[in-house]
Amino acid sequence: MPPASTKAAATNASADTRLSPGAPGYRRTSLALFAAGLAAFALLYSTQALLPAISAEFGATASDASWTVSAATGALALCVLPLSALSERFGRRAMMTASLTVAVAVALLVPLAPNLESLIALRALQGAALAGLPASAMAYLAEEVRPKALIAAIGLFVAGNSIGGMSGRIVTGWVAQMWGWRAGLAAVGLTSLLCAVAFRALLPKARHFTPGTLNPRALVSSVRTHLSDPLLVRLYVIGALFMTVFGAVYTVIGYRLVEAPFSLPQGVIGSIFLVYLVGTVASAAAGKLVGRLGRRGALYLAVSTTAAGLLLSLSDSLAAVLAGLVLITAGFFAGHAVASSSVSRTAKTARAQASALYQSAYYLGSSAGGTLGAIAFHAGGWAGTVLIGLVAVLGVVSVTLYGSHSARVAARRPQLAATCN
Repeated sequence: MPPASTKAAATNASADTRLSPGAPGYRRTSLALFAAGLAAFALLYSTQALLPAISAEFGATASDASWTVSAATGALALCVLPLSALSERFGRRAMMTASLTVAVAVALLVPLAPNLESLIALRALQGAALAGLPASAMAYLAEEVRPKALIAAIGLFVAGNSIGGMSGRIVTGWVAQMWGWRAGLAAVGLTSLLCAVAFRALLPKARHFTPGTLNPRALVSSVRTHLSDPLLVRLYVIGALFMTVFGAVYTVIGYRLVEAPFSLPQGVIGSIFLVYLVGTVASAAAGKLVGRLGRRGALYLAVSTTAAGLLLSLSDSLAAVLAGLVLITAGFFAGHAVASSSVSRTAKTARAQASALYQSAYYLGSSAGGTLGAIAFHAGGWAGTVLIGLVAVLGVVSVTLYGSHSARVAARRPQLAATCN
């Protein structure tokens, strides 16, 4: 006869009505959120591969055109925390549906923008709408999927993010080469519409969501608690600085490759974003790196890889530039994986708000990197953009070194106290 503890565990498992692999709704949920992630990140960065063409049509500098990316990521950064709070009241499914609906509706208007100013305004609205998706999706999965199946479900959502971000840039690049940048944006808008319809049709109704009350004081209190934690603040800064490098490089790289000595066509430039696949491997390897080198050791390796890639990209050889992009991408994704996973482990309470704050810092870094990288490119060419990246890398090193110093000081305090007593 099995022991009572085994019987209790079996009873609890059978009583758990959340989704698991093999259950009717699990595959639908996974596919729905994969479609949502694909649409969201295809839309968020849809103009990034098209910036040279947008500059050419509107007679805009790289720094001006870069705001079509920075406005979207900046608006997302500012809205992710309040919209994640609204999802606590109105439901994850409702928030995700509303976010995708508005973002896709704006996407169908974006190709019709008559000037750069209206294009930037529409992109900002699109980014604000998309802010309701990431945190709500993670919360929905945590509530509706059994813990043992949660990592796989989240992994598929993140895969949708990565593939969407990559494929959106590639599709816009090749379509724009044949029919212009407006057609490229229209193609992404229509594809995202299909993804949004699939999302709504596939996603099961939430069965484990309990509506809460909107409590601004509690939200402010949790945010204040997280921002008073030195380790969390360092992780937010590290995430923002890594994304500053990434945003600067990938916002400006199209301008460099369209000019001599490379003179690449728009479709080929869009295909450069296939390098993102390296990020998938680097993210998966981050856990092993932390196991072998520790969190700080993994960050130092990520920083070194990123810096090496920046310096290599200064070459006028296309092969060297591509190799540099591979290193930058690998270093960024590894560093981002280490920092973001550390946030969840560090936060003791209100983990959703802790993650939302990281996302805000992350996308603010993307917005700042895109704008600063483009300004630097306008002033000093690619070397100026690389300088921005190296300054951000130095910032990561400084923050990590300060964290190491703080940890050593904290470790010595009990020893000093014991000695004095």
